[in-house]
Amino acid sequence: MTSIKNIRNDFPILKNITYLDSASTSLTPKPVIEAIDDYYYNYNANIGRGAYKTAIKTGQKVENTREKIANLINASNDEIIFTQNTTSAINTVANGFSFEKNDNIIISNIEHHSNYIPWLNIENTNDLSIDVKIAEADSDGIIDPLRIDELIDDNTKIVAITHVSNSIGSCQDIEEISKIVHEHEDVYLLVDVAQSIGHEKIDIKKFDADFIAAPGHKGLLGPSGTGFLYGKKESLEKLSPTNLGGGTITSLKNKDFKLEEVPYRFEGGTQNISGIIGLGRAIEYINNIGISKIKKHTQYLTRELYTLLSEIDNVILYGNLENIFNIVSFNIKDVNPYDVSKILDETENICVRSGFHCAIPSLNLINANEGTVRASIHCYNNLNDIKKLVDCVNELSKFS
Repeated sequence: MTSIKNIRNDFPILKNITYLDSASTSLTPKPVIEAIDDYYYNYNANIGRGAYKTAIKTGQKVENTREKIANLINASNDEIIFTQNTTSAINTVANGFSFEKNDNIIISNIEHHSNYIPWLNIENTNDLSIDVKIAEADSDGIIDPLRIDELIDDNTKIVAITHVSNSIGSCQDIEEISKIVHEHEDVYLLVDVAQSIGHEKIDIKKFDADFIAAPGHKGLLGPSGTGFLYGKKESLEKLSPTNLGGGTITSLKNKDFKLEEVPYRFEGGTQNISGIIGLGRAIEYINNIGISKIKKHTQYLTRELYTLLSEIDNVILYGNLENIFNIVSFNIKDVNPYDVSKILDETENICVRSGFHCAIPSLNLINANEGTVRASIHCYNNLNDIKKLVDCVNELSKFS
């Protein structure tokens, strides 16, 4: 097992910056970059296109990553679809679902736009009178599962909920929400795990979600342009693929074609092969550290950051310390969050996010009308990073 104390050398960029923006995209460790280089230098080929050795090796590597993802979340290989990111995974479900007249969809007001806009688009662009219902979270960004129960009716088709809010860091009780959803016949559950996967163990057998959408480039430390959609086999069989073409059919005669089996019918065209191979290596890297160790480490740093910031006059904190994961969202009174972020970067090379974090409704919920400053943590951060940020915020707060 790899010690967290020793991993910073795998992230050379940390010699130059203090990186606290992993909720946007994580840093990429050397072994992942080396795996990508190895592909391009030594066996660069397409998959499913050739019988020569490098093509076969490439195909095996890609399928190895599918297996690693499946093992990571306690799924089967044929329940994993490669996607570009979480957004494309959610859109695969939203645009492939067979909606009927007067169906409704339930989302929450703390969703990332990726789990908000696709559903609103369905409501706005068809003549089926689809209705999107919004479950309201409390002021800490927590959704009462009973609120979901109140909204579900005979016309509800799918409930789409985030596990951990990307703007506040609040965590939802997915297992309880899942129980409520599946008490109703023919209602599906999609969970956005963009901010939780890689930080804590995701077991889809416990979640009992019909679909989960995940990125490769955040908690899993994989390359950008990678992600996956998990779906129960019977649920995936009911989806219509929206990206048809090469690799998605088994036969074509005149105007008649037969779709490939799940999951391949959803993976049209050449995939991000190097990225997928890098993602497989990233999962190995995460597993070698141990997700439980990562969770313990990042939660300790999250609590330290929140607690130390709470001691500074003129700092406004969001979310409940007992229910935030890896994300601390804050503001300095009367100072625009963009200005805070810019000053932190220009004066101390501290990288944090500012603005609405592609989650405008959630920022409206907490009355952060100009957005927030968001610091987000991963395994390569340490207490020095936290103290450096806090010291800088303390100095800035004196001018508010």
